[in-house]
Amino acid sequence: MAEVINQAADMAEPLSEPTAGVVLNGHCMAPPPQDEDAKTWVRATALVAGTPAKLYALWRDVESSPIWQEMITDVIATGLKTFHWVMKDGENIIEWDSEILADEPGRRITWHSVAGDLNDSGEVQFDPAPGGRGTMVTVLQEFRQTKTATVSQTIFSRNPRQAVIENLRHFKAFAERGEIPRDKKKNVTKNVIDPWAAAA
Repeated sequence: MAEVINQAADMAEPLSEPTAGVVLNGHCMAPPPQDEDAKTWVRATALVAGTPAKLYALWRDVESSPIWQEMITDVIATGLKTFHWVMKDGENIIEWDSEILADEPGRRITWHSVAGDLNDSGEVQFDPAPGGRGTMVTVLQEFRQTKTATVSQTIFSRNPRQAVIENLRHFKAFAERGEIPRDKKKNVTKNVIDPWAAAA
C-alpha cells in the first residue's frame, strides 16, 4: 500500500496522489480511476490540524477560494450553490461556472462545472484522523478536455495533478498557519490574520 500522508505534526505539504487504495476508519478509499476518454483523474490527501466541521466550513466558503487556490482571482456566488470563477495567469484568463451537487456539513462536498472554459467535477471529504490527530482531507477531481483542451496546462503552469496537490497544500497552510506559500521565484506569501474567521 502506498504511503499517502506524512504523519509528522509539522508536515508542510501533502504527498503526491496515492497510487493504491487507502484504509481509513476501517473502510478502503479506492485509488482514482484510470485516465481515459480525454479525462484526467486526480486524488490527493493531506492530514490537516482542525476538526472536520471547521475544515469543511473553510472549504465551503467558496468565495474565499482565491486566498488559497492558485491563480484564482475572483469567485462570485450566483446562487445558493452556484458560483462564477475567474482564473488568471499573466494575460491568460479563463472563466467558468460551477454548481455544488452534494453538501454534507462536516463530511463532504461535491461539485461540477456547468459552463465556461473549464470542464471538471470533484469531491472533497473530511474524515477524522485516527487518534484525534486532526482531519484527513481527501480531494478527488476529474478534468475533461473542452474546446480549450490545453487550458489546464496553460493556466495552471503545471499539469492538473500537480495543481490539485499544490492547492491542497495551500489549504493546509491556510487552515493551520494563516500563511500561504507562493511562487518561490517571486518570493511571495499571502498572510491571513485569522483563518478560522470564515468558520466561525
